[in-house]
Amino acid sequence: MPHIPLIEDLTKEPIPAGSNILVEYDPTSQWYNACTTITVNWIRTGGRVGYAACAQSPDSVRGQLKRLELDSDTLEKEETLIFSDWYTGTLGQKSKEEYHHDALKISELSIKFSQSFMKGPVEPDFLIISEDESTLARFNEEKAWVEFELTRKLPAMRLRKIVFLMGVMTGIHSEWAYRRLEGGCDGVIDFKFDELGGKGRDLIRIRMMRNVHFDREWHQLKVGEKFEVTLEK
Repeated sequence: MPHIPLIEDLTKEPIPAGSNILVEYDPTSQWYNACTTITVNWIRTGGRVGYAACAQSPDSVRGQLKRLELDSDTLEKEETLIFSDWYTGTLGQKSKEEYHHDALKISELSIKFSQSFMKGPVEPDFLIISEDESTLARFNEEKAWVEFELTRKLPAMRLRKIVFLMGVMTGIHSEWAYRRLEGGCDGVIDFKFDELGGKGRDLIRIRMMRNVHFDREWHQLKVGEKFEVTLEK
């Protein structure tokens, strides 16, 4: 199986195919840079990535991947790297991407997922990263959004043996929403920015992981010159 850097650096065995991992992130944390770091390393270790661009345009993500020396143009032609544009629809515009969601209403998305995505092939080498799933909550009632995740997206990933990293921003949803999503996922990861003694630190921890032994401590992150994120040794 391909490797998930940062996360599997803190586990004693690989994360099983079909796992849904909830990432609760501070908006000032290194989560977005971690997304591109994870993308590069998963592909370099033999996997395929579906990148759901929610908080930024696919072109912005492509720029960062090229900075990390990933040939995104070739990989997209081979469908080793697939972008899904959720961002352009938030601006009320039509996306030029092959895969996109111009309408973000749960009623429409639910039909799409039940008719197509849930019936797709089993792909244990496939990793899907949704950098900011909180985007959907901007256009839908919270309960409808959470139920869509629990009854459509998460079951689809399990059925197709896809590893799913679902980013949700901290501090903007109800406690009920966070608890329901945590209960429906196989793991919970925290990314945050912390200030101790006047010095800022970027941190990660695994809060919960089912059926995988893991390190629960907070770990400091290091950001390289090209914005690659690694664990501070």
